[in-house]
Amino acid sequence: MLLLGFFLGLAVGIGFWVWQQVQLNRYLRHLLRPLTSHSYKMGLLLIPGLRQEIAMVKQNRQDLQQSLQTYQDLLDFAPVGYLQVDEENQLLWCNQQAQEILYLHWQPEQVRLLLELVRSYELDHLIEQTRDLQKPQTGEWIFHPSCDDAAEMATIKSLALRASSLPLPNGQVGVFLENRQPLLDINQVRDRYFSDLAHELRTPLTSIRLVAETLQTRLEPPLNRWVNRLMQEVDRLINLVQSWLDLTQMEANPNMQLQAKAVELRSLITSVWETLEPLAGRQHLSLSYSGPENLWIKADQARIYQVFLNLLDNSIKYSLPSTSIHVEAKILSTKDNDAASPILEINLIDSGVGFSEADLPHVFERFYRGDKARTHSPQDGNSIGAIVGNGLGLAIVEQIILAHGGSIKAMNHPETGGAWMQLQFCEVMANSLSQDYS
Repeated sequence: MLLLGFFLGLAVGIGFWVWQQVQLNRYLRHLLRPLTSHSYKMGLLLIPGLRQEIAMVKQNRQDLQQSLQTYQDLLDFAPVGYLQVDEENQLLWCNQQAQEILYLHWQPEQVRLLLELVRSYELDHLIEQTRDLQKPQTGEWIFHPSCDDAAEMATIKSLALRASSLPLPNGQVGVFLENRQPLLDINQVRDRYFSDLAHELRTPLTSIRLVAETLQTRLEPPLNRWVNRLMQEVDRLINLVQSWLDLTQMEANPNMQLQAKAVELRSLITSVWETLEPLAGRQHLSLSYSGPENLWIKADQARIYQVFLNLLDNSIKYSLPSTSIHVEAKILSTKDNDAASPILEINLIDSGVGFSEADLPHVFERFYRGDKARTHSPQDGNSIGAIVGNGLGLAIVEQIILAHGGSIKAMNHPETGGAWMQLQFCEVMANSLSQDYS
């Protein structure tokens, strides 16, 4: 009975195949019927080749469908979200990660505008910009998901998203989405732990310093040399702890309370240089200044003093002996609502080892020390009292500049080869108005 079923099925299969071939031959003869007898015979000779080409086309189609399915499976498995829209911003496809990130309820058979499904004007603008410029674009923003169910609103949190888009043929755009909120949450927890630790360290460090001060007055050379070394290391730890606390406070409160008043720039820089001159003298370094003689800015004098103290200290540590550190100040004018808005640009240039290209994007990150050439100062082996950086100075500088509404950029100067720090401030004052802010 089993064999009978097998042969019956085989006969049906063979019969179906023969029927397909007969139908294909009949169709081809119908196409070739209007031709002459000679052409007809030639056409009959071409039938096997046509069959082979048709089979090849079918196979290529199957391969393409299989490749498409493979790519979709890969995107579904990817740890980042992906979505694709057509020329009218209608959602064509998105993976599971994108649906979870955007709280998106979408079925493959749905054809709807992306903005109807995801109320994110930042995402919509990024897609339009990508299509208009025909270049890949990136963007970051805080995404606030919408929800129709009031009961679920309390459980839905805003997310920090980063999107990378690329133009596709026929006006389509593909977008990769990255949820950066977990990373930000981890950083906040880390900062809180470090801040708690820094608070706890201040008391024992102060106690150690008091003990060292007591020993310092009771020991004579050469024993007091080791106590002096201990004092310097304790002071370095205290400065590190205080710098961390200051930086954490600045980042937690970007709009810090600034005691803004009129500050004369050149006098401030001169005062900073006088503080650092003993260190500069060891390297036979000099400071030169070019720019307006009477230049006033509205700023927190103590904070701006800290900015130039950190920047000039770095320049001294990494400058080559017997070179000059140059500070250049100039006023730039920009058009803002048809009114001239003066911008103060300050360029601080040294002739040191500069930054490596790999370090430049990270110089303002906390605890980033970068290239060994800039990790170890030329003074390190010459003096116990050399200032050693803690990797927080430039991070603090950036936060202070941002709090003043300014910006800072790190580069390498093309002529000196040294570090080039470019600062910009908007609060520029004329000398005649300086007394109004005193």
